[in-house]
Amino acid sequence: MNKPFQSFLIRDWQPSDREAAAAVISTVLAEYGLGWEPTGADRDVLDVEACYQKVDGEFWVVEEAGKIVGTAAYYPIERGQQAVEIRKMYLLPSARGQGVGRFLLTQLEAAIAAKGYQQILIETASILKEAVILYERNGYQPITDVETDRCDRAYLKELQSVV
Repeated sequence: MNKPFQSFLIRDWQPSDREAAAAVISTVLAEYGLGWEPTGADRDVLDVEACYQKVDGEFWVVEEAGKIVGTAAYYPIERGQQAVEIRKMYLLPSARGQGVGRFLLTQLEAAIAAKGYQQILIETASILKEAVILYERNGYQPITDVETDRCDRAYLKELQSVV
């Protein structure tokens, strides 16, 4: 992935991005009163190689003027049918309100569909109101399958087979 969007660049994560990506996520979590869990729900950000790259997943960063201002990722999961979970979709306040989230989501969906997956699951917290609105406006249906402690909402989207 190496895709420009307005003044942003969405690109594949590199090992040198580890600290900056973790800082974006922990900053956004703190903004909403949610805890950073480096040995729990956020361990994957600190071990992108094992949690994403080695299992047919992807982890992207969003850059603006050479600074990481967002992240987005997915990896295959056992629950569901040919399913992946979108994870770590976070944007700093400076990157919000410009369509970046919607663009990121459509790029994730395209990459996921291109690999032949059929379902996308997402877990989030109600307090992340912008995320909830984004998912609901883009065809994600609420489900009750929440596994992450800090999350209280889950969504599912069925992908259409491309023939």
